[in-house]
Amino acid sequence: MGQTRGRSALVPPQPPSYFGHVRTGDSAIIDRRGLDDLITALGRRGFRTLGPIVRDGAIVHGEVGASSDLPVGWHDEQGPGSYRLRSGGEENLFDWAVGPASWKSEFFPPRETIWRATVGERGERGVSIDEPASEPAPVAIVGARPCELAALDILDRVLADGEVPDPGYTRRRQGSFVVVVECGSPSASCFCTSMGTGPSATEGFDLALTELTDPGDHRFLVRVGSEAGAEVLDATSWRTPALHDFDQQDAVVTDSSIRMGRSLDTDGLAALLARNLDHPRWEQVADRCLSCGNCTLVCPTCFCSDVDDVSDLSGTVERQRGWASCFDLAHSYIHGGPVRPTTSSCYRQWLTHKLSTWWDQFDTSGCVGCGRCVTWCPVGIDITEEAAAI
Repeated sequence: MGQTRGRSALVPPQPPSYFGHVRTGDSAIIDRRGLDDLITALGRRGFRTLGPIVRDGAIVHGEVGASSDLPVGWHDEQGPGSYRLRSGGEENLFDWAVGPASWKSEFFPPRETIWRATVGERGERGVSIDEPASEPAPVAIVGARPCELAALDILDRVLADGEVPDPGYTRRRQGSFVVVVECGSPSASCFCTSMGTGPSATEGFDLALTELTDPGDHRFLVRVGSEAGAEVLDATSWRTPALHDFDQQDAVVTDSSIRMGRSLDTDGLAALLARNLDHPRWEQVADRCLSCGNCTLVCPTCFCSDVDDVSDLSGTVERQRGWASCFDLAHSYIHGGPVRPTTSSCYRQWLTHKLSTWWDQFDTSGCVGCGRCVTWCPVGIDITEEAAAI
């Protein structure tokens, strides 16, 4: 799915289907009160409802109980190595691109306990080994962007659809509910149009929203992507959309595509990178790169991890898995030393895996064009610029 998304206008709009109810493929209109109803309905169904919130000068993830918890009136300004928020005073909820955190962390946590071993009490012999028994509430996401939806689809291929699925990731994803919001405000770092992952959403969601604003009429066009989505939408106060609602939705998506901040020419890119592993550009970018790994931490598709055994004085040992980075010298360590001992070799590994060899492994690109690696690189290294230079 990562490279085949198109404009939402390609999906024929459908009005509610029968007897005042909606079903998969239908469309409806809700207002702020309807969005509040939607969030309430998710909570009543046992979901831990998460969405974008403003905290510590950035748009991050947090629990939401009403639409007022969302970034009302906030906008982001992004560029290479630059991120700022400003409040414009409007009532728009989704007038921003993406923040530093991706939804990957809700399904593939930065650190989790795999199993725990406990030594027997005094006088007892043996060691008991247990897996964590807690079953967290299923997650409902309100406000994911189409590029993030595409990233979750890529992670599904990597962590859920392989020969040995990751049990924790698979369990969390199967129980999740996703409300995607089509992007009307791309940042200067975004290039999802080039990657075919936005600014519209065509599949993989339970509900898809497009925020529409006219004087005195702040509303959302909702498209239903699943039976679960239809059930939740039916618990809200909605109305039948008019033709101008679909026209305005198409205008939002078209305008976002035109205003996309960056572009990446992907035609033949995978083979081109594979032919240029000794290109001098790798050394040039290494002169700027700090090997901090920020690009891998903010990337919504990077999945490398490491395993540590952690003990305490009580005799308990935990095996924990945490995110890892290919910029870490120990990441490529084998007997005799690391395979990639230089900054240039680490950056080359990251970029060529993301844009080239990922196709060999998973039949898709590893990049969705969200632009996070551009924004959150301390020295402003731009993946689209580096690929173009090669």
